[in-house]
Amino acid sequence: MLNFDPDRFRRIQNGAMDLAGPLGDAVAEAVARDQLDTLFFLGAGGAAILLGPAVQLLHASSTLPAAVINAAEVVETGHARLGPRSLVVAASRSGTTAETTVALEYVRSKGARTIALTAHADTPVANAADLSLVNFAEDDTSSESFYFQSLVVALSAMQARGEMDDYDKVIAELRIVPELLVDVKQAFEARAAEIAQVIASSDYHIVTGAGSTWPEAFYYAMCILEEMQWIRTRPVHSSDFFHGTLELVEPGVSVILFKGEDATRGLVSRAERFTNEHTDRTLVIDTADLALPGVSARTRSMISPVLLATVLERVNAHLEVLRDHPLTTRRYYRKISY
Repeated sequence: MLNFDPDRFRRIQNGAMDLAGPLGDAVAEAVARDQLDTLFFLGAGGAAILLGPAVQLLHASSTLPAAVINAAEVVETGHARLGPRSLVVAASRSGTTAETTVALEYVRSKGARTIALTAHADTPVANAADLSLVNFAEDDTSSESFYFQSLVVALSAMQARGEMDDYDKVIAELRIVPELLVDVKQAFEARAAEIAQVIASSDYHIVTGAGSTWPEAFYYAMCILEEMQWIRTRPVHSSDFFHGTLELVEPGVSVILFKGEDATRGLVSRAERFTNEHTDRTLVIDTADLALPGVSARTRSMISPVLLATVLERVNAHLEVLRDHPLTTRRYYRKISY
């Protein structure tokens, strides 16, 4: 497989799931001690986007108020629910994200309990939180890692509040997923090369998803195609597709659809039917096509973004070669001053 180290991948994703114990304990302690009334996920850019599916799960399955808050924005606007009964879980792969560091200091000043999820210890973000949990990852492995960790946070909150009766079963299934993802990558390799050819052949793509696949659609469009490949995109939620973006669809326009396995699957199918009728460049990546033996439909419905991230990494490996544009190449990233 092109530019892929299976042992490294296993080590990183198993490392993410190894944090289930300390994460579960920390969340349970916050629920018991603080009578937790709001769970916030905090981040900037892609890290914040990756936290979205965990919040969506809580919205659908828990009465605990939860939200993703933008690190730069919350410092400027505040949040009425932010206080001593809040738990804030912040994510930053590098641990050096300036906006997230400042935001952590701000939310702690409001009395909130904080947990930092980073890939590097002894960094500004890690040091700014009450509790720092570290799982090394790099750009090609961080999506799955953060999806796993934030999902565990959400599940742990539900378990601690008595809103979940199969927590141990779901966690046990999640623990076998990293090994299964290696098989998923290998089985997807030929299709990944084909998809990379499709993406490389156009300088503009509409990218859409719904439910838990929407954050991955947004992330892939902005953080991979735009930031790392300089390809113009239009990410749009499938439920909004018919309120504007449909007018841009015509023969020759590329539409990429991310179809998952949660209750919103039909919203993506609706957009798929339309695009099939109006453009010859419809591309669907459907997590239901990916084999995960031993994983129940319930758990699969929670990890559609994990599956998408893992197969898209294989697409990226081919895409950067096809376009002679390494994913690490940036114009402005290191020049930005916040």
